[in-house]
Amino acid sequence: MRRLAPALLLITISIAAASAQTIHYSDARKLWLITTPHSSYAMGIGPQGELQNLYWGGPLWRIEDLPAAREQKDISSFDPHQMLENEEYPGWGGPRYYEPALKITRADGDRDLVLHYVSHHIDGDTLEIDLKDIRDDIRVTLHYRVHPDTGIIERWSTIRNATQQPITIVSAQSATWHVPHGDGYRLSYLSGRWAAETQLNREEIHEGMKVLESRLGESGHNLNPWFAIDPGDADEAHGRVWFGALAWSGNWRITVEQTPYRQVRITGGYNTFDFSYPLAPGESLETPAFYGGFADHGFGQASRLLHDLERAHIAPHGASARLRPVLYNSWEATTFHITEAGQVALAEKAARIGVELFVMDDGWFGARNDDHAGLGDWTPNPQKFPHGLAPLIAKVNALGMDFGLWVEPEMANPDSNLYRAHPDWVMNFPGRPRSELRNQLILNLARDDVKQYIFTFLDKLATDNNIRYFKWDMNRVFAEPGWPEAPLAEQQTLWVKYVRNYYDILRRLRDKHPDLEIESCSGGGGRVDLGVLPYVDEFWTSDNTEAFDRLRIQEGFSQAYAARFMSAWVTDVPNTNHRSTPLAYRFLVAMQGALGIGANLNKWSSDDFALATKMVALSKRIRATVQDGDLYRLLSPRTNDVTANEYVAKDGKQSVVFAFRHAQQYNTPAPAILLRGLDPHALYRIESPDNQLLGGATQLSGAYLMSRGLDFQLEDDYDATIAVLTRVD
Repeated sequence: MRRLAPALLLITISIAAASAQTIHYSDARKLWLITTPHSSYAMGIGPQGELQNLYWGGPLWRIEDLPAAREQKDISSFDPHQMLENEEYPGWGGPRYYEPALKITRADGDRDLVLHYVSHHIDGDTLEIDLKDIRDDIRVTLHYRVHPDTGIIERWSTIRNATQQPITIVSAQSATWHVPHGDGYRLSYLSGRWAAETQLNREEIHEGMKVLESRLGESGHNLNPWFAIDPGDADEAHGRVWFGALAWSGNWRITVEQTPYRQVRITGGYNTFDFSYPLAPGESLETPAFYGGFADHGFGQASRLLHDLERAHIAPHGASARLRPVLYNSWEATTFHITEAGQVALAEKAARIGVELFVMDDGWFGARNDDHAGLGDWTPNPQKFPHGLAPLIAKVNALGMDFGLWVEPEMANPDSNLYRAHPDWVMNFPGRPRSELRNQLILNLARDDVKQYIFTFLDKLATDNNIRYFKWDMNRVFAEPGWPEAPLAEQQTLWVKYVRNYYDILRRLRDKHPDLEIESCSGGGGRVDLGVLPYVDEFWTSDNTEAFDRLRIQEGFSQAYAARFMSAWVTDVPNTNHRSTPLAYRFLVAMQGALGIGANLNKWSSDDFALATKMVALSKRIRATVQDGDLYRLLSPRTNDVTANEYVAKDGKQSVVFAFRHAQQYNTPAPAILLRGLDPHALYRIESPDNQLLGGATQLSGAYLMSRGLDFQLEDDYDATIAVLTRVD
């Protein structure tokens, strides 16, 4: 990157694209057009040098069509022109009173920041646009990377202090997005709580600010860092949708703002709550990536584009990643009462039904007989495993399964050898209470010695044992986030440095153990985001594994995240909310993600084992389509008695339809289910393994299936079925 003149605030914007044709620049008109088959994005330089957003929407091919950036006229002394313009990355300075992308305080108390264009550089897939403050030598690099296969743009910033004095950053956002001027926009977002995550909400956007955020130290159960905006008329298959996701596993903030001037902007990055990040001369801060995309075929297409991006460009191994194996987890069968013999007995039963990955959960280490002790002491309990983990792992491997292990590395019980040796390692404010949640304290991972300790014991476990999979859990949120050993001005950097060190551990583990797989778990969906996805293979979606509840949780999850990353278990009933559903229903719900089984196999009947064996075999037959195919949400559990989802393989050869009925009344038949994503001129052979397909046809055209649909015999409460379609060449 080129060095620019000092005494300036520099912002460099890097935009990656797949080819030189993705990025176009008009020197005469000072305009950039980034264009892909799915969408286009345009910027221009205003008369005073400010960088303005000009367009974000459907694909354009002619840069000459775009109007030049211009200075608006003041409406009044209360409505200056700066409030009317869509600045691409606004600093907080001058008469700007909307949500800024960057706000700083200088050592002398000056807080004004006005950013103007300096220069740009195009180098293959990268566009760099340099902005600077009108006076000071504080430098920021804004990076935009284009993914032409989806049209999604990835944006982030790096803020540098090139002055001779310290500055303090009080708001560091990754990007500001602008949708076209207008009224009547609608916001979609995901909210919830423990055991009720990713509930889809849609509401009209009004003047003012709507803040989506987490202050918990993790991305959180309450709100997920994803949004979608439509003009108010989009549905699953029709209409324009602008969408985005912030890639950060700590405190985050997305502000959706409608101004009195018919502007709607979305600003996202680090949460400003308890945020203060000092930069000494020469220091820098990088913000999280903020992805944004556009779809003109509804919320369904928006999800599919995001899913494609995640699988190909964000998740480990990309398109070459292995399909998620069928998993068994021992927690509900044994809780803390683990023995080697008991785990072997469960492993033998799991192998009988076709499980490929056996995971031993909490209770294997230290003095861990309940949740009051042992966290932090990561060596096998000598009474439970007198010869270590190796004999159990060997038996699991001999049964044809990989072995996985539950860990909770960021935590310590007060009753642990680790805490007795290092009470200063937990977050704390001296002299204040140390709040225990689930009887545990949280280690201050912002400390490098804590980071090294965690990496060392995880690396030793993976080196000394044939462990394929870590279920990395985090069963509490931050409290008393003090760091008394750090200089006072740096103590609030804990929020950022903690997450950076967490990512670094994951990165180092994967680099040293390339076949190791990791699940991101935090009491369910507390750490589900694109920031951790480069380092993990799946997310623990929710501690709520009750099948009917899961339909809505999984629908919300699917808005932002692909099915391959959605861990979904079959567990015993009643569960969580005392509801009982048939075993087949539970399997079909879980087969829409990465299938896992968490039931107590010691209590299963021979009929249960027979059905499970059949379902696991069916899941293996269709999982490539479910995990890597295109999802079509046909009927929503939020609005229909029948829920239906369809998955279509990328090559079009297989399609899978799942249908679930909650409760019928008056013997009313279930509605016909109209399929999507098929070739209207192709024939499809249809199989319904449980013979619940009405009509008797074994081959139907894509046109018929999408226009007339399928009729399923869903007559009972909690009834469920599946149809597998194979294209007839």
